Amino acid sequence: MVGYDGPRSGLRLPGDARICVSVTIAFEAFVNHGHYGHSTKSGQKNHFSLSYADYGPRVGVWRIFELLERLDVKATFDVGGLAASRHPKVLETMRLGGHEAAGHGWANDIHAADDDPEGELKAIRDTISAIEAGYGERPVGWVSPGSVGSARTMQYMIDEEFLWNGDDASDDLPFVREFGSGKIVILPRINFPTNDLIIWQKPQNPPSAYFEGFKETFDYLWNEAPRSGARWVDLLLHCDLGGRPTLMPVFERAVRYAKEHDGVWFARRRDLAQLALDQNRR
Repeated sequence: MVGYDGPRSGLRLPGDARICVSVTIAFEAFVNHGHYGHSTKSGQKNHFSLSYADYGPRVGVWRIFELLERLDVKATFDVGGLAASRHPKVLETMRLGGHEAAGHGWANDIHAADDDPEGELKAIRDTISAIEAGYGERPVGWVSPGSVGSARTMQYMIDEEFLWNGDDASDDLPFVREFGSGKIVILPRINFPTNDLIIWQKPQNPPSAYFEGFKETFDYLWNEAPRSGARWVDLLLHCDLGGRPTLMPVFERAVRYAKEHDGVWFARRRDLAQLALDQNRR
């Protein structure tokens, strides 16, 4: 167990910015069920749920691309390998738009397990290959489906030469972690108050809850930064959820609210991870 002996230090952002805002977009595919409704039997397909998920590549991702371009924001897309293999044109559009394509497992209703190391490694490598084929570059970041990795995930990340991983929730800011003879940047999962799946779809809150969660978080960190160093906030949308007209307005409102402030650095996750690595933040 690591001992902690005081508050964690802040980041030093470009231009002495006070806060980093990142945008994460989940582009996923599923085998048996998507986010809306689950199968009642193991391995049974929920065809309505799969059709709900198919809204992502059919409609949602294109609406999100258009809005990001209009807002002049570059995002990180968490891309499932199955989604990449089915929709290479979406991956090409990500690259042309200057967005990052990070790995996000093969299918998002299949999680890594400690008792299946070969299966996990195959899923990682298949996802890398599918993204590279559609995007034109290997991913440098990885978030496991549901942020659920295994005891071996981090070592696999080192072995496959990833820059960053997002399967952690132990901090507000990026930090460097060593595994064996290598190291990787941990970008903790901080988007619980700004996650359309958690805030809107599952509890069926009004869409305004998404903006309220962002604003309260942003305002607190904005005021904390002068005392503690630069802070970070992340906005997350899933293409099949946040790409619907119900969520697009509150997401746009959140981005525009951040843009009203001076000293805000909008960054892709790979840019933030490289900054943390360069500063060797532990």
